[in-house]
Amino acid sequence: MADEDEDENEGPVVELGEETPVEGQPLARVASRLTWPRERSRLLDKEGDAVIRTPSGPQTLSDVLDDVDVSYFETRKEFVDEIESVVGNGPVETKRKTT
Repeated sequence: MADEDEDENEGPVVELGEETPVEGQPLARVASRLTWPRERSRLLDKEGDAVIRTPSGPQTLSDVLDDVDVSYFETRKEFVDEIESVVGNGPVETKRKTT
């Protein structure tokens, strides 16, 4: 019964088709690889070259962090909120295959 409850809480599954590739990684994936709190400089050393998905297209984390004034992130949420305040939070551009 516990498995049924867990399945109900997950929500609907949305599959990304093969037709619309998306460049970069979700910000949540990058944030999940880190431990918190985290200094900005150590974050850049570890994940600065990571390419994240943004509504305006893929960007490196180091480029986005150039526009963030915070030098020490207490929590994962603080980090995500600061990044999203720069890049936004919305639909991500996709590459369309040409035939």
